[in-house]
Amino acid sequence: MKRAWTGLLVALALPLGCGARDPGIDPGAWQAPLGREHPLSGRIWDVAAARFVPAEAVGARLAGAKYVLLGERHDNPDHHRVQTALVRALVAAGRRPAVAFEMFSADDAGAIARHLAAAPRDGAGLAGAVGWARSGWPSWSFYQPIVQTALDAGLPIVAGNLPPRTARALARGDRTVLPAGLAERYALDRPLPDGGQAALAAEIGASHCGHLPRDRIDGMVLAQRARDAALAESMVTSGGDGAVLIAGTGHVRTDRGVPVYLRAREPGAGIAVVAPLEVRDEWRRPADYATALGGRFPYDWVWFTPRLDDVDPCARLPRSSAVTG
Repeated sequence: MKRAWTGLLVALALPLGCGARDPGIDPGAWQAPLGREHPLSGRIWDVAAARFVPAEAVGARLAGAKYVLLGERHDNPDHHRVQTALVRALVAAGRRPAVAFEMFSADDAGAIARHLAAAPRDGAGLAGAVGWARSGWPSWSFYQPIVQTALDAGLPIVAGNLPPRTARALARGDRTVLPAGLAERYALDRPLPDGGQAALAAEIGASHCGHLPRDRIDGMVLAQRARDAALAESMVTSGGDGAVLIAGTGHVRTDRGVPVYLRAREPGAGIAVVAPLEVRDEWRRPADYATALGGRFPYDWVWFTPRLDDVDPCARLPRSSAVTG
């Protein structure tokens, strides 16, 4: 149980496969190898209704939301197939949202604009334009179908994240690098309400497998909150028909992630969050996963999928990486 819980903290997000799926929202065959025959794989849990629902019902609800947030485990290709299928469903429903990416930072915005000005439908070439191979993110083949879906529909591509150097400075506790107005607009000078600040600090400590010095945690919390605020800001100012966010499942949490900052900026806006979650052999009910997440799912829908591996994330995290963030 402990290893699976740590895995959820470190790499929360997931794939899709051979369970029951609506033919209109079909991410294709499973690629993740483990848990394909698990009783939850391929099923979608509606958190508010506390029941399983078809993909078509989720797609209809997403089409009515101004802001749609789609989570992922970054290195699981099936996650990105799910995201692609849902973005395609939004387009098919007549929506034309901007598509913001955690993986693109403000530093990439100019390169993206120049590339698309010259080649508006070239999703493959965008990787070279932003130096993706040097970015540290997983294979561009995971993200290219999402980007291509957006470009084919004429949707804006938005670089949502803070520049890496800014995030690193914030993690060291340097508040002077915060973008102008961000702290004021999103109350970054005040703790998250309802215990969210302490919960986020605990999550960051656990995700660094106990190696992060205590005096670094406050800076890491600030960096995480600033990234979430920046992602929300990119969605609000995108200029599209609402916006979709492609980001890790930690960022899309409704209790302390990007939705918190969207609600602060636009209290009446419709927000919808889908999080794929990898199945665990010993967890066979949705309640098992909710318990690991603090007792309740911090998402609107959970799409259960097979998992990529059973490797303990702490076993593959060098101590130096954990400390430096």
